[in-house]
Amino acid sequence: MCGRYALAVPKEDVEAEFSMIRIEWFPPRYNIAPTQPILVVRAERGERRPALVRWGLIPSWTKDLSALPLLFNARSETAAEKPAFRGAFRHRRCLIPATGFYEWQKGADGRKQPFYLQPAKGGVIAFAGLWDEWADDKGNVIDTATILTTAANRELAPIHERMPVVVQPDQYDLWLGLDAGRGEGASRLLLPPPDGTFEPIPVGPGVNNFRNDNAAIQLRAVVESAAPPRSVAEKAKPKPGDDQLKLF
Repeated sequence: MCGRYALAVPKEDVEAEFSMIRIEWFPPRYNIAPTQPILVVRAERGERRPALVRWGLIPSWTKDLSALPLLFNARSETAAEKPAFRGAFRHRRCLIPATGFYEWQKGADGRKQPFYLQPAKGGVIAFAGLWDEWADDKGNVIDTATILTTAANRELAPIHERMPVVVQPDQYDLWLGLDAGRGEGASRLLLPPPDGTFEPIPVGPGVNNFRNDNAAIQLRAVVESAAPPRSVAEKAKPKPGDDQLKLF
């Protein structure tokens, strides 16, 4: 799963990575949590366009928000068939710029050690995402998004069994449906990234609180002893707090 990530670069770096200009921007973010505003890149009028949306997808057909779980992740293996995601998977795919993400490893003693997974080569990467548009009964419109996940690659598997799908730069237009085939074959991108894509860095417990949103939470922490790899059944992730900052 991916319940926290970072986007901490000047806006010029994002503009250059995705060949866009005039991005609506917010300060560098080191601890982005579900329900908060996030930057996405989507296809509009035949080109890449940035947008700020809420992290946590609300399907367009939703009637009762109180009955909807917080859909901040979607399993890539089943997204094309699940009612909550299949419409967006076909017509509203997006890229979610990031400079890394966080995951928690559960040790033999039950304690959870957070890790920051930063791109081994640095810079900005793109998670595969889906977005949707929802309107309430008063006509107020909210755009929302979710991050697609896949099985962890070898370097992340000892920490957690899932990780975000990473879209490579030469695949951006394929994922967005801006290529000549209008996205035909985009499903083949839903694979774990190659080993060596990320560098796992143990960090301190500051990341556990979404209010700690500064570079200090990414500093390498001293870990007394590494926890052994765990089975899928033993693994767990932290749940986002109910009091997280709300965009809408």
